[in-house]
This record gives sequence, structure tokens and C-alpha cells, in this order.
Amino acid sequence: MPSTPATRRIGRATAAALAALLAATACSSGGGSTDVARTVVPTVGAEDNNPQPLDNVKDGGELRSPLQQWITQWNPYQVDGTYGDAVEIMGYVEPRLFRSDAKGVYHAVPEYLASAQVTSTSPQVVTYKLNPKAVWSDGTALGARDFQAVWKASNGKDPAYNLADSSGYEQISAVEQGADPSEVKVTFSEPYADWQSLFSPLLPASGISTPQDFNEGWVEKVPVFGGPYVLANADKTAQTITLTPNPRWWGPKPKLDRLTYRVLDAAATTQAFLNNEIDFATAGSAATYGQLKDAKDGVIRTGTPWDEVHISFGGNGALADQKVRQALAKALDRNALIKIANKGVPVEFKPLDSHLYMTNQNGYRNNSADWAAYDPATAKSWLDAAGWKDAGGTRAKDGQPLELHYVLSDGSNQAQLDIAAAAQNMLQQVGVKLTVDKVPSKEYFAKYIDQGKFDLASWRNTGSFPLSRTVPIYRAPQGDNVFGNYSKLSTPEIDTLLRKAAATLDPAQADELYNQADAKIWELGHTLELYQRPSIVAVRKGLANYGAGSLADTVITSVGWQK
Repeated sequence: MPSTPATRRIGRATAAALAALLAATACSSGGGSTDVARTVVPTVGAEDNNPQPLDNVKDGGELRSPLQQWITQWNPYQVDGTYGDAVEIMGYVEPRLFRSDAKGVYHAVPEYLASAQVTSTSPQVVTYKLNPKAVWSDGTALGARDFQAVWKASNGKDPAYNLADSSGYEQISAVEQGADPSEVKVTFSEPYADWQSLFSPLLPASGISTPQDFNEGWVEKVPVFGGPYVLANADKTAQTITLTPNPRWWGPKPKLDRLTYRVLDAAATTQAFLNNEIDFATAGSAATYGQLKDAKDGVIRTGTPWDEVHISFGGNGALADQKVRQALAKALDRNALIKIANKGVPVEFKPLDSHLYMTNQNGYRNNSADWAAYDPATAKSWLDAAGWKDAGGTRAKDGQPLELHYVLSDGSNQAQLDIAAAAQNMLQQVGVKLTVDKVPSKEYFAKYIDQGKFDLASWRNTGSFPLSRTVPIYRAPQGDNVFGNYSKLSTPEIDTLLRKAAATLDPAQADELYNQADAKIWELGHTLELYQRPSIVAVRKGLANYGAGSLADTVITSVGWQK
């Protein structure tokens, strides 16, 4: 999926957006737009990528994109490697075994797989038949050794591997070569429905076979390539990254001969597009939409991807008490917050009533019950019950005031400050003092979110499809490994339901279990979901097979400039 100039966490997919740039944000349209807001009803296939047959796409050319932040850790299986842009780029330089189409259906990528299917159900066995032409950049053929290395590093048995998520891999009991070197058999100790999400991207055994290689061997570099592009240059001083075609690539020749990325903040991204310095920019806020909607040689494209915006609650101090977290959710008027975000943008933001499903996914159900309904009177009552008594201003308990901190990136635009200020005011009405702490954007995740040092914070989870990719957000931490659950809030019941759902091969039964888990996540007071974020982007005219997507993965070899 194309990246936006907001930081995003693909934790649920692997990949978050700075609260700072939560999707489309408030403030009046900078361009004085007279557009009447229109409702785009999310549908599974909604995307706008200017689809073109390859005959209509020029050979050569460059795609210039913004980068949300500098990429340090390139290994997407490592806990620090789940940053959205990094995972996207890794899908271009390493083997992506499957691609999802616009309806969320997986298809084997023929450059890597001749076939892949469940060949036994008791136990579950998946047999992969590899394309014999598929080789790593060091000349080694893709094979069982690589699958084994990913499994052993990711199954959670060796704590020295600093994992992002062990889901799926911990259910595997064996990985072995099949009838010949191009066949791989993976045996599961218990069923795993989303097996197509595993081993993708595939990484070479030579790069991840030891904890040191896994954790440190992909810092500031990609040691071995297996995709249509390679990382040709990463200039940390200039904050630019360049991809060029892989000379060993055996598949269809990429249309573009260069992909360049440059680290830009939100304001700089908009200006860079207007200056014809980049070819893609988010137009998801009133200000950016107003500036970009009439940009020379630009067009606006919209879609409905897997992209959610939420407010997370921390699990420390006063918020260790579930009743306090539940009270905060009742005190925050999320419809008002959504309206702030939606102002001046020509797509209606739909409230999101599920932590696990987007509104356009099969299985979506409103599980928020009364947990997300704005009710300050009940919030006050619950705070009273939790021992935080009204002291004529800020509530207090055992002599300590109820003071919380909303952690916000200093790269936030004015609209995001307005959202934080609105939350601050809402909580003040129920006797909670909320201080907004601006922190350096480069430290927002590494020093605050990843460390659980927040009471309230907001970011995006993107591309969390299939559903098993949402599991690390809500699963119980293991030792120092929090997976994607930065607030460290969990229950054994939620863990059990998520595990059962991921092991259920029948989609209807799996949906039921996921929805039961979602209802418990709402009750836990883990996260206040806000809305599904539409993709609203400005792209350079003539850019083909790229833009605003849905559940579909980008076929990077088909991206280029229309003839």
C-alpha cells in the first residue's frame, strides 16, 4: 500500500500513524474548497489506482515518494521492524509469496510459487511448490532452509530473537523439504486459518539464522535480496532511499527503473508535491486537501483500505484500573472527535465499532455496546466507584490527583493539537486533568509508545489483513516482549478467543470467535476506536496502477507512467 506522511504502525499487519497526523484532520480548508462533503460508502473493492494494462505503461521512469521517518530496522519480523513504510519497501525487495486482491482474497505470486495448498487437514499440512527460477541475490535458490529459518526465529521458543509476533509460527511443528528442493512441507500442531500470511516476505536463512543476525543484521541495511528491486542506496545524511531493479530478477521486468523515497514531515510533503518534487502525497486533512485538490499535474484518488484510527489507553498508574479506563472511554465524545477530523474533507469518516474488522469486511459487527457511548454522568459515577473522588476540580484518591498525560508528536499539525485539546476538555468535565506532552517525532514510538510510556496516545494500525494479524495488538506480553500490545493490557479470555479464532478454518465460526474477542476488548478498556480512515491521496497525473487502494496489495512491477 502507498505510504502517507503520517507515521503508522503495521503492527496489526504488521505496520501506525502519529496521532499527529491521524488521517484527515480538522481546521478549515486551506484552499478555500467549496466542495460539498460527499459520502463514500466503503465497499470491499473500493480503490482508485488508475488500473492500466502493461502495454499502456511506459518502460522506465521514476516514482518519487515521501518517507514518514528514517528506516533503521529492516527486518519485518523483528519488533522494531514493523514500521509501515519499511514493511512496504521490504515487499518490493524480498519475496512476497501471496498477494491479496481488492476483495481480500489471497493469490499465490507465480514468480515465487507454482502452487501452495493445504494437502492434509489432520494434522494441517501446507505444501509449497516453489518456482525453481527464484533465487536470492547471492545466487542461492529459495528453499526449505529459508522457511525453516523464518519459523525457528519466529516461533517464540528462543527469547533471544526479539520478535514482533509469533502468531502462526508457534503453531507449526515441522518445516521440511518435500519431494525435491523446490518443494516445502509445513506441518501444524494445531490448525491455523491464515497460513497464507506466513513466510511473507520470505527472508534468507543466511540473514536470520542466529539471534544476532536476526536482531542486528538488518539494521541500516538489507544484506540479501529476493524481490524485483534492490536497495541501491540509503543516504542517512540526505534522508533518501533509492531502489533499482534487481539484476537477478527472473520475473516480469519492472516498469520503473527507480523508486526514490525522501523523509518529509507533513507540511514538507504537501509543498514537495506542489513543487513537483514527489509524485504522491496524502490529502487526508482539510488543509492538505485544500492545497492539493487543484495542484498542477495532480489528481485526487480515494479508497477504503484497512486503516483505523484510535486512542489507546496506557496500563500504568491510575489506568491500571479497568474501571478508570472504561470511565475515560465514556467521557470522550468520539463522534465529536471524528467530526473534528472529518471537517473540510470530501469523504465521510465512518465510526469504527470493532477493533478487528473494518466496516467493509465480512464479519464486521458493532461490539462497542455501551462502552463507547458518550455518557459523562456515567463516567463520573465509575470514577467515584474507583475511588477517585470529586475534589472540586481535579479528582483525587489517597491524596493523589488524577492527572494523566496525552503523548503527542511535536510533528503534529494544528488539527491534531485541536483533537488533543478537545480530549483534554472532555476529560476535564469529569474531573480528570489531562496534560498534552509534545515529544520529538523521531522518538515518539521508540521512546514512548514502544515503551508503554503514555496514558493516552493515538496512532493508526494499517494493513491488518488477514484477521490473525490483529492478534499481537491484544495478546498478553511474554516477558519483555509486548508484541504489538504497547499498553500491556490483556486477559486470558481474550488470548484464548483470539487463538481459537486463528485456529478455526471455517470463516463463519472464526468470525464469531473474533467478534466475541472484540466484545471483551471493548470491555477491557484497551482502545477507543474512532474511525476507519479512508485513503485520500494526491498523485501525479499519469501514474498507473498505484494510488488509493483497498485490501489489495500493490503489484510494484506494474507501477509506472501511462503512455
